[in-house]
Amino acid sequence: MHLAIDAYGADSAKLSDETLVFRFLDEYPNVIGMTKVAAPQVYSYTGKVPDDWGISGFVIIAESHISVHTFPDKGYLNIDIFSCNDFDISASLDDVKAAFGVKGEVKTWTMDRSFDHATPREAYAGMVRERVFLSTARGSGDA
Repeated sequence: MHLAIDAYGADSAKLSDETLVFRFLDEYPNVIGMTKVAAPQVYSYTGKVPDDWGISGFVIIAESHISVHTFPDKGYLNIDIFSCNDFDISASLDDVKAAFGVKGEVKTWTMDRSFDHATPREAYAGMVRERVFLSTARGSGDA
């Protein structure tokens, strides 16, 4: 599952707080049942346009990653939660709103990016189907 969040009207003091962003990235994988691989990386950024400054950070999780980009002067926040495992999208939205004091509009996009593992029986059945298909294709002169 890949959840992208654009949140407006967030608390600019929270969006300016590197420690808060670090703590969110450090603790949130456990909240949603994911496995943190390494400590979060968090950076303060100042762009060419003065009000484009903000905090960006990410944490690598065994299931993929979580990233945060803040724009305090604009009250804007962008978060991606990307995992090959399912997680509760509604709860994640509530958690993000609470953590960053979001009072305005929230836009979200989701994409199913889960990874289904075949059981040995399913894998064997798939292999047999492929071999039958390939042998049939060879016999007809198509392969």
